[in-house]
This record gives sequence, C-alpha cells and structure tokens, in this order.
Amino acid sequence: MDEFRFQITEEQEDERIDKCMSMLIDSLSRSYIQKLIKEEAVTVNGSPVKGSYRVKTDDEVAFCLPKAVEPAIEAENIPLDILYEDRDIVVVNKPKGMVVHPAAGHYSGTLVNALLYHCGSELSGINGCMRPGIVHRIDKDTTGSLLVCKNDAAHRAVAAQLKEHSIHRKYLAICHGSLKEEEGCVDKPIGRHPVDRKKMAVTPNGRTAVTHYRVLRRFAGYTYLECVLETGRTHQIRVHMASIGHPILGDEVYSSLSSPYKLKGQTLHAWTLGFVHPTTGKYMEIEAPIPDYFERLLHVLP
Repeated sequence: MDEFRFQITEEQEDERIDKCMSMLIDSLSRSYIQKLIKEEAVTVNGSPVKGSYRVKTDDEVAFCLPKAVEPAIEAENIPLDILYEDRDIVVVNKPKGMVVHPAAGHYSGTLVNALLYHCGSELSGINGCMRPGIVHRIDKDTTGSLLVCKNDAAHRAVAAQLKEHSIHRKYLAICHGSLKEEEGCVDKPIGRHPVDRKKMAVTPNGRTAVTHYRVLRRFAGYTYLECVLETGRTHQIRVHMASIGHPILGDEVYSSLSSPYKLKGQTLHAWTLGFVHPTTGKYMEIEAPIPDYFERLLHVLP
C-alpha cells in the first residue's frame, strides 16, 4: 500500500475529514475517501476516525491507498478517437452520450470499458477499480478532450496540476440569450444542491469556482462562447451560466428553457486541454475538433 501524510492548517480547521481530504486531493472522489475512512485506512494523529470527524489545526492525517486490483468491469471493443498517446498518457476526444466511467445504471459502454480494451492493464489504479486511468471527468453529454493516465506516477503528476489549477481547459458553448459584455467572469462557489442531491448549485458553503468567458459570436437569442476554467468543479460551466441567466442550450438539468433544435443534452465542448507532461516536463496543448452536431448548429442558428 502507498501511504500519504499531511498536516491540517488553520484555514482547514473544523472541516469534516472527508470534505477536507476531497478538497486537498482532487484525484480521489469523496465517495472513495468515505470508503477509505469506513475501512479505517485513514487515521488522525495515529487513530482511525469517523467520516463526521472535524479536523483541528496541526492534526496529522495519514491514509493508505490499496494497490490497484483487477477491474471487475469488462473491456469492450468500442472505437476511440485518440488525439494523443504515449506510454504515460492518452488524450481522447469523448463523444456525446458516452459516460466516462461505470456507475449505477452504466456498467457497459463507458469510456473506461473502451480504455480497458485499448490499454489493457496499462491504466492507473489510484481512483479504484471502477475508474482506472481516470483523473478528471467531463459530463455524459459534453464532448471533447479528456486526459487519461496509464500509470500511477503520471496520475499523481496530473492530479497535482489539477489541484494547483494549472491545467488549461478551454470550452466552447452556446448559451441562451445575449450577454451584455464581450468578456466576463463568474466567481461563485459551487456545491451540492440543498434539495436535489444529483444536481450542483451555487451555494455559500460550496467550493470556490471561477469561470472566465468570451463572446465569439452573437445570434438571435443565443450566444456562442469560449469558456476557460480557473477551477474544475462538477458541472461548473453549466451551473455558472445558468446562475447568470444564460443557461447552456440543450441543458436538460440546469435550464427550463425550451429549444427548437433536436439536441441530446447541452451544447458544450471541451475544446483545448493544456498541461505539463508528467514525464518530459514539457507543456502540451491538445485540441479536440468541434463535433459535427455543433458545427451544424452554428450554421443554422439565426
């Protein structure tokens, strides 16, 4: 097992241990952290704690990550649009409608099923057997570039960049309405919706979330945008744009506005991904071509 240690600072005091760890370690999901705590793999000052434990300044938190086990999910021969690949990483252009990793109701047909067929055992195991190789995600109906790690060393290096918000992520989106400014920034904290736990929302107790946007083109009733993530919260662009009255066109979760176009989910594309290669140390920038449905829509919008 790999063991990790860190010390709690004054700024982190009184946070729940599971929330604190999820904020410090972006590469691990909160549910996985809670699983580690339940299995007593997490200690504070040498003793196991419950997930409800609230950390104190100078607490020493230690936890062990079990070695990766053989995934209990099947490899499937699903074609992948690979934008870049070497022995450490692979960047794929995820299509609309594909779930990134297996979860309740989606145990086949996911990107992970396809990656297992393409990469075999060459995927990082840090995020557990259901998410081999996965260090960050994009939504089912969001298209575009996704970085996958083939080994744990690469995973840790990329996760560190995510934590520092140094990975450059540029998205293309079409939203409802006409934004007043040509450029703007939405700086609003995002957390779980207080009522619908499947949704995210702007909430005072949420995590810091910052989205920069720039108008690319204006249409009658819609705006074509470039969005740059300063942080990477779940559903961040969708929540932020909805919060300022300009939800993403086609978003069936965060928008109540109807669309005259036959869309399957939000018009959101992870266009550019810039990062430092985990082995070479060189900065790379990968661009995912705009999908056909998106291009067609840009030509028919009034």
